Amino acid sequence: MTATMTFPPATPRRLVGDLDHASRRSGSLRQLGPNWFAAVMGTGIVANAAATLPLRFTGLRGAATVVWALAAALLVALSVAWVAHWVRFPDTARDQRNHPVMSQFFGAPPMALLTVGGGTLLLGSDVIGMSAAVAIDWVLWTAGTALGLLTAFAIPYRMFTRHRVDADAAFGGWLMPVVPPMVSAAMGALLVPHTPAGQPRLTMILLCVAMFGLSMIAALVTITMIWSRLVHHGTPAAGTVPTLWIVLGPLGQSITAAGLLANAAPSALPDLYAKGFMVFSVIFGIVAWGFAMLWLALAMAVTVKTARAGELSFNLTWWGFTFPLGTCVTGSIVLYTHTGADLFAVTAVALYVVLVAAWVVVAARTAGGVLNGALLRPTTS
Repeated sequence: MTATMTFPPATPRRLVGDLDHASRRSGSLRQLGPNWFAAVMGTGIVANAAATLPLRFTGLRGAATVVWALAAALLVALSVAWVAHWVRFPDTARDQRNHPVMSQFFGAPPMALLTVGGGTLLLGSDVIGMSAAVAIDWVLWTAGTALGLLTAFAIPYRMFTRHRVDADAAFGGWLMPVVPPMVSAAMGALLVPHTPAGQPRLTMILLCVAMFGLSMIAALVTITMIWSRLVHHGTPAAGTVPTLWIVLGPLGQSITAAGLLANAAPSALPDLYAKGFMVFSVIFGIVAWGFAMLWLALAMAVTVKTARAGELSFNLTWWGFTFPLGTCVTGSIVLYTHTGADLFAVTAVALYVVLVAAWVVVAARTAGGVLNGALLRPTTS
């Protein structure tokens, strides 16, 4: 089965750019979908992770700043193109919004905004100054949080009320709508010290904690369904194997969010609660990190198995190899910062090397697909 614009059944077999529009007169802009923003997420996390990597060497921060600038440029270009897409092709935009597979990826644009916003504060401040960086981050964080909360509600609501979902339909993409509030919690923690003291700062950190819980519980429910699907129906079709890596996203990002909120807590909460946040972030972080490493091993094994069978052909789901892995890097970094355990420092550096290698491959393949038009034209069933 191909993922056409016929809604039921909802089993994901092919993802956009694999959506076929009935008219067949589509140009490259018509094929643009929200999943393209995963390129911004994957590029941005390469920069953000480098900003606090335990291993420091000459040129690292400069290189990370260049990658952040690339992510920011991609965000601007894709945002302009996506607005044009909605204006010129409202029928396709509506079909994507209603599609049981493509609609899941509406979580990517808010996470792209949040990732670039965080990078602006961590790295862009070297270029544009801290005041401008904080102002830009507030804009991107506010927009990304609003959109992320909308997707966290609207996409599950549509799944509950409009889509017919097969027993084997669960896949990593189901996490995309519910993860943005977790990214908001992590990136919002960086803005807590830049929030006016008193009730505004207290409100900010409490909202971040609430979004942490919103996303974490929804993600745990979804991960359970994905695990059940794998046990009862086996590994997914080759085209969706990279989406298994998306499970690492809420795991790594929750560790990161908990650690960054613990860092911000002393400036916003009474001492007792601030200390409690630190204890929670370490205990929760280590527990979640252990499961993340298990899932990383499982996802890697399934990916290698699929590749050895010659079935792992390139598509945009390959960006799933980047951002989720990057959150495991940032999660390991905050655990190292809080515990001083070399285990987490070594893991962070090793995973960062893998992240950069994956990003280089996926970015090159994506650029090639854009230049030769393969990713910008509809495919046949």
